[in-house]
Amino acid sequence: MKLCGSEESQRLMRLLEDALAREARLWKAPVLENDQIQGSDISLIQYQEVILWLREMNAAFQFCQETYALGVCVLNRLLATVKAQAKYLKCIAITTLILAAKINEEDEVIASVKDLLAQSGCSFSTAEILRMERIILDKLQWDLYTSTPIDFVHIFHALLLSDHPYLPLLAAAQKRPCFQAELWTRQVQHCMACHQLWQCKGSTLALAIITLELETLTPDWFSVFIELLNKAQIESSEFIRCKEMVDEYLSSLRVSLPANAVYIFNSTYVTKYRSLGPEPKQVAGWYPKDRPRRKRSGHRPRSRREREADEYYDGFRCLYDGIASEGSHGDSGNVGVTNQDVSSCPPLQPHEG
Repeated sequence: MKLCGSEESQRLMRLLEDALAREARLWKAPVLENDQIQGSDISLIQYQEVILWLREMNAAFQFCQETYALGVCVLNRLLATVKAQAKYLKCIAITTLILAAKINEEDEVIASVKDLLAQSGCSFSTAEILRMERIILDKLQWDLYTSTPIDFVHIFHALLLSDHPYLPLLAAAQKRPCFQAELWTRQVQHCMACHQLWQCKGSTLALAIITLELETLTPDWFSVFIELLNKAQIESSEFIRCKEMVDEYLSSLRVSLPANAVYIFNSTYVTKYRSLGPEPKQVAGWYPKDRPRRKRSGHRPRSRREREADEYYDGFRCLYDGIASEGSHGDSGNVGVTNQDVSSCPPLQPHEG
């Protein structure tokens, strides 16, 4: 039986609350000290390389994206808990991916440990992997199922579709392959290899990526964003810093693409969303960018709730401007790309052939 809007929203809120509770209880991230993970001899470059290698292995094993994200989260928790040595890093990494697969994947999808090792090109034995599994499980108290950034991407995406069903129509009208959880998931995977984003929780990272797209999608992005921020119970200053780093990092990835790259756009998304309802200009709550915003009438007395909401929005904007001005005076490592120059959507995959 299909749930009505309110019931669906309540179900999604319960999912979000459960995910936030798991994150608060289990989330950990390694700390950098002198370009090394604190308490170990694992360098920053070694860590980033193994995260990218895990993504390649996840694709080679045909595991789902959630498995990769969970594997990275388990790896981060372990590196933040124990003093690991660099010579064991690859063994630890492939073992965390195998453990994540045992949680997320169907039994028929997972090959034997021996076959996985052969496919990965690793020289570890099955016994070594099984020993490492036991070590990881013991150190993490057999509690591996933490909330990942991809989990929050799916929850936030579902909440937006439930509460603001006109948003996909806006994306379709602008002929942009955006407002898709798949694209946000790719961005998350890129960000999980960035050491500057280690200290961002999964919920904060997911909301930052989504907000960057909302800013370019609708003039009313701020009210939609505030609604998600309140539901996720994320601290404003923490979110703003994460969002700035995500924007800078994703922009640096885009400008590194070859100038003559060829991309493929799947027009079926436009057809699909146009078939869902009326044209975007007829959708309530949508305002074209060239249309002046409706001003508040000065004759109607404003309620206390409206005044409190305006004060909250103004306070948040002041906080945002203050943090942004701090970053502009310091060495933030900007790549020289502004939001106006680069779209918040990730590039489509280059055509191979």
